[in-house]
Amino acid sequence: MKILVLGTGGREHALTIALARDPGVTALHAAPGNPGIGELATLHDVDPLDAEGVAALAAGLGVDLVVVGPEAPLVAGIADAVRARGVAVFGPSREAARLEGSKAFAKEVMAAAGVPTAGARVCTTPDEVAAALDAFGAPHVVKDDGLAAGKGVVVTNDRAEALAHAAGCERVVVEEFLDGPECSLFAVCDGTTARALQPAQDFKRIFDGGRGPNTGGMGSYTPLTWADPDLADLVLARVVQPTLDEMARRGTPFVGCLYVGLALTAAGPRVIEFNVRFGDPDVQPVLALLESPLGELLHAAATGRLDDVDPPRFTAGAAVSVVLASAGYPESSSRGDVISGVEAARETADVIHAGTALVDGALVTAGGRVLAVRAVGGDVTEARARAYAAADHISFAGQQRRSDIAAEPLGVVEGASLR
Repeated sequence: MKILVLGTGGREHALTIALARDPGVTALHAAPGNPGIGELATLHDVDPLDAEGVAALAAGLGVDLVVVGPEAPLVAGIADAVRARGVAVFGPSREAARLEGSKAFAKEVMAAAGVPTAGARVCTTPDEVAAALDAFGAPHVVKDDGLAAGKGVVVTNDRAEALAHAAGCERVVVEEFLDGPECSLFAVCDGTTARALQPAQDFKRIFDGGRGPNTGGMGSYTPLTWADPDLADLVLARVVQPTLDEMARRGTPFVGCLYVGLALTAAGPRVIEFNVRFGDPDVQPVLALLESPLGELLHAAATGRLDDVDPPRFTAGAAVSVVLASAGYPESSSRGDVISGVEAARETADVIHAGTALVDGALVTAGGRVLAVRAVGGDVTEARARAYAAADHISFAGQQRRSDIAAEPLGVVEGASLR
């Protein structure tokens, strides 16, 4: 099976690593990729947002499957253009991708499907925002309705900060705050059927202790030994399947990865948000433990055959990813800083490329989250120690990393119930 992966980040590199382990995958291509992906796949200089360019590339290469990594191409309708050429795509149509492209649309679908989620109001004026903030009270949750690369959400007790964030957006969703530990669940969907991957937890804030602004994610780990072992099955039954049924009823079946961001409240799991692709970095440790063939799973989903393949299997143990970000991130990003120590780190861990580039043969930063160091172990403690020990080898000017990834679960509420 020939596969084309679209994207440039850590998510796409992690997917490429997992696909390269699948004995059924005979050739890997990527557009445009990054230096890490280039070690495993043939790179093509095509913009993932160029629908016709991507479709022509897929058809010309004769690939069996296109895996769309980032959200922006999906929201732009890349999957539709590729499918029109007769090539299978793991990723939703433009209409189905609105589950991530519009927070308001996602809330509408969840309400119609009876999915448990936070109460919310869609606001377009300062007066509407102020009224919603007062109705729900603090902590205030304000979300940009559109795509914001994982950084369009403000959670704060400061009403002025909440109002200021809303003022910078055309339309926002103001929600009630959901109190409880957060986690990520990825469901592979074929429009009718879904298969869950192992839950994970990621750390969004830039600084230790959950301080500072939100980022795209500074690290992640799995498994969640503190969570109910039936969590994945429960979320499939109460969240994913009703959502798939509602999307099919609307004539826009969902094919691809439905990411469910959850808060495990005392009253049970509630959906914080939907994304329409694998999360980065939270999918990285999940893929490290995936034992069954990823290519077979994604191709079955893209062709409506999930019932014909075995559910995903995961090896015992744990995995932890630690992100190394550039100077100034997330407000700004330094570029062109020389990176050293990657080969030494790779002796004991995976080094996943995100914001990297090759300049005159030297590996340099390309902004944002530069690398992630991923390690496995017998348990979370061992995997965490290995990840940090490997990360210690890597250096570049202004490097930022948290020291508390997977040190303890985020916001675990004693006695929180899934029922």
